[in-house]
Parts: sequence; structure tokens; C-alpha cells
Amino acid sequence: MLSPFDADRYLGTWFEVARMDFFFERGLNNTTAIYTCNPDGSIKVVNRGYNPQKDRWKTAEGRAVFVGSHNEGRLKVSFFGPFYGAYNIIALDDDYRYAMVSGNDTDNLWILSRTPALPEEVRNRYLAIVRQAGFAVNELLWIEHDTSS
Repeated sequence: MLSPFDADRYLGTWFEVARMDFFFERGLNNTTAIYTCNPDGSIKVVNRGYNPQKDRWKTAEGRAVFVGSHNEGRLKVSFFGPFYGAYNIIALDDDYRYAMVSGNDTDNLWILSRTPALPEEVRNRYLAIVRQAGFAVNELLWIEHDTSS
């Protein structure tokens, strides 16, 4: 997991550029995640995406807590009560513009950006990292972001 990590710099809006298929997000485009600090030190997570088949937005609100040190990009997140999933920041550029997040295995992966597009050199570098880590890069879904939805 990423260390050192600065949660304050990580807060804000991230666009989901690519992901492994995930049941909650199936069929969604224009997906974003917004992270804000809760008074108790945990992080409020609001995930949002547009379902063009149903012509509606889908939103889920959750809570992320640090697993260990607040200086390490290793959290667990819950959208459904006491059930938590791993949220491991496995890559993050120095300016906190691009990030990769995984679960505890190679089944869950998200590539995030502060903007809807990912520069080609960042895309290539991140794909090389996850390919070497054993992720099925060919299974990544590249997410459409448009302003018409």
C-alpha cells in the first residue's frame, strides 16, 4: 500500500477512468467518487454513476476508515452497514491527480483521475504496474464520461 499518504490531498472528486466489472457499478458510466472528511476522522464516500439503460443516476454513500496508520493508503470501506471491503491505494502520482485502487486480490481494480481523461503515458505506466501484479488488464472496462447524461 502507498506510504507516505496524505488523506487531505486525496479528498475531493475523482473520475473513474477504468475498473474491473463490479456488481454495484454494472452498466454505469460517468462514474465518480467524492471523498470528504467526517468529524470522527473517517472519510465519507459518495459514489455516483449514470445508467443509460434506465436513464437515471445511481448513488451510494459509504464510510472509509484507515486500517493502520493515517499515513498509509490502506483503508476499508463500507456501503452496507458492518460489511467492509478493502480499499488499497496501489499507485498515486506525486500531485494526487491519478490513482489506482485495488481490493485484497486481483478481482477489484479502479483507475481514478481528477479529470475524465487519463494521459496516455499515465495509462501505460499504470497498466504495466497492474499487469506485473497479476491483474487481468484485458478485463478492464474503460468508462465513458460525457456531459449529455
